[in-house]
Order: sequence, then structure tokens, then C-alpha cells
Amino acid sequence: MTVLTSEQTVSRAAVRRALDTVIDPELDEPVTDLGFVRSVEVDGPDVTVHLRLPTSFCSPNFAYLMASDAKDALTALDGVGRVVVELDDHHDSVLINAGLAADAGYVGTFGHEAESSLEELRMTFRRKAHTAAAERCLTDLLRADPSLDVSQVGEVRLRDLPAGRTTDALLRRRAALGLPDGPDAVVLVDHRGVGYAPADVPLALRRARATRISIDGNAHFCRGLLRTRYEGSGADQSQRPEGAEPTDRHHLIPLTVKESHR
Repeated sequence: MTVLTSEQTVSRAAVRRALDTVIDPELDEPVTDLGFVRSVEVDGPDVTVHLRLPTSFCSPNFAYLMASDAKDALTALDGVGRVVVELDDHHDSVLINAGLAADAGYVGTFGHEAESSLEELRMTFRRKAHTAAAERCLTDLLRADPSLDVSQVGEVRLRDLPAGRTTDALLRRRAALGLPDGPDAVVLVDHRGVGYAPADVPLALRRARATRISIDGNAHFCRGLLRTRYEGSGADQSQRPEGAEPTDRHHLIPLTVKESHR
């Protein structure tokens, strides 16, 4: 529910755009698309947002990271006043909400239960998201050009990718990792930006595909869990384009990879 007043300085559209930038680290989708935003209230310059997750036992560090990122994104809005972000129906809701209200940070919120800050966890999932995005681009290229051999995709450059959402997503993920994004940059690289020898490309692509399937599958599963837990929440989830469900992306380009076990 949104409350409007004559003194409103922050629009609901601006709040929505800010929340669109908050990404579930494991599922690599905006919390808005996943339906994790339960409610938004705007009262003048003040904003209150309630978040919800597919289960009450979702990982506390993921839950905190999303809630904290949401508060940071909203606090950065021009003209915003008081920002309250609360996580509902989670087994650590009380602890997380208190930490957010006090701006205590992850370690300050969880105390001895927190081994370190969340930045390394954030980077781990950014690397996985980049790997999955590169695989999507290269698999689409293989499907579009049957003459292209799997071993050749290690030579594919960013300039060789067609313009569109898939390529744009890869460029955003490369930027998040600080990887080269010029036209001559190789697409299939590790998180350091290092490419693969031709003989290693098929296995690298297969591993990237496994990462992408895991991300897509988890996102599909969590969307279903949320719809089961909260009646009507499906209306808050973005509709995937026809044929874009993760299960439809699992029709794989055949790869023959021989691994030696020593």
C-alpha cells in the first residue's frame, strides 16, 4: 500500500527503480522481479518497505544482504527522509530488523555468529552470475551458428555477440567484477579475466552451464515457494518471456568432454 501526501518528495516510481537495483545474490534477479517486495509505503519524504522471502529459514546472510542493500538504495534517493526496511516472517527477522534500524552492519547485527563481512560472499555470487551470463551468450551463439565448434567459443569476443538483453546482462556483470568490457575482450574468461586454452574450453563451458542451470533452477524453485507461501504473490513476480523458463533452457548443446582421473 502507498500513502500519498501533499508534501511528498519521493515518488513511488523512484522507490521502485531503487528496489529494482537490489539483487538476490544467489538467484541473480532483482528482488522486485522475484516478488520479494511485500509492501511499499511513502509518506512525504519517508519510505517504509517490507520484504518477504520464500521460506522462514532462508539463509540469514542472504536475507540481511538483500535487506541492507534495499535500505542503502533507498537512502541514496534524492529528497528521501527516514527509510525503514523490515524483513517479515523470517526466523531472524527481529535480529535483522534491529540491526538495520541501528545501521549496525552484518557483523554488528549477528555478533559472534558472523565470521566476517558479506563482501566476499557478495563477490562469490557476482562471479557465479558472470559465469552464467557468459554461458547464456555463448550457448545462444552456438545455437544460432551450427557451424561454430564448441572448441572455438574460447576465441569469441564481445564484439561477436549480438546486441540484446543477454549481452547487456553480461556487460553489467563484467562491470561489477571490474573485467574488461571493450569489443576485443574475450567472452569466456574466469573471474580474473583469464581465458582458456582451446583444449580446456569444452570443459570450461560445461562447468559454466552447470553454474547457470543451478542459478536458473534455484530461481524457478524459489518463485514457486513464494507463491505457495503467500497467496497472490505471483502477481508481484515479473512474467518471464514465453519459452524462457529455466527448464526450457536445459536443452543443451551436446558436448563431448574427456576427463582424466589421476
